[in-house]
Parts: sequence; C-alpha cells; structure tokens
Amino acid sequence: MSTQKKEELLAEAVRLREQGHPEQARERLLTLTATFPDAVDVAYQTAWVHDVLGLEAEAVPYYERCLQGDGLTEEERRGALLGLGSTYRVLGRFGQAVETLRRGVSEFPDDGALRTFLSMALFNTGDHHEAMQLLLRLVATTSDSPRVRRYRPAIEHYAADLTQTM
Repeated sequence: MSTQKKEELLAEAVRLREQGHPEQARERLLTLTATFPDAVDVAYQTAWVHDVLGLEAEAVPYYERCLQGDGLTEEERRGALLGLGSTYRVLGRFGQAVETLRRGVSEFPDDGALRTFLSMALFNTGDHHEAMQLLLRLVATTSDSPRVRRYRPAIEHYAADLTQTM
C-alpha cells in the first residue's frame, strides 16, 4: 500500500471517529496499523479511537508506540502525552500517569490541560500539596473571572505554601 493511500485511509478513519462512528474508524485503523506498524500517526489515531470507545487498556500500546517514534505533529504529541497519562490514571497506573504527564508539562509548560491532568494523577498518588499548587496556579493565571483576577497575587502566594498561617 502506498503512503498516499495510507494518508487517505487515515483521514477517512479520523472523519469516521469525528462523525460519531468510532467502531468503523477502529476497524480501519486496526487494518492500517497492521500494514504500517511503525507509522506514529496511525498509532496515535488508533490509541485515540480506543479511548473514545472506552477501551483504555487497548489504547496504551498504541500511545506508547506513537511516542517512541518521530513524526507526530506538536499538537499530536501533546494529545498523545495527555491521552497516555490520562489512560494510565484511569487504569490505576498512577505512577506511570504522573511520569507521563510530567513529561508532557515539561515539553509543553503552557498547556493547562496537561497540568490539570497531572494534578489529578498527583492527587491519586497522595501528592495533594503539589496537586493543589498546580491547580491554584492554573486558576490564578488562566481565569477570566474578575474576582479571581483581583485575588491573583494572594492565590499565587498561598499556592507556594498552603500550610502557611499567621
């Protein structure tokens, strides 16, 4: 199968998923991944469709595969790191979730979704203080609420040390 044909079939599978037909997309993606086992874009889309279908355990190897190679766009890499980290968390693999999401935050420090999912994974590992710090800083820096913006300095101050009292 040619690379052009692969791209056409991949685009069709993505369209099917986006249009609410994930089972049909999954069938096409499994065929594609068997034909192109090293194609990171196919692995990423295959992982994604498994997540959509609630087949998280089946998504993991595809996420891992797509992150091992080169060729993902920046947006796909963000999505793969978030998807794998979130999937590990849902599966109760909290340490791996934290590790993956930390890598995502390190690569994409501006990504609030990655920081949010990292805070959830940190909560699951018992790192409540760091989880709250991440969330408070995210709220302080991204909220459109005038009241939150008014108290931003205080929120950021307390985020540094939630145990601080007078």
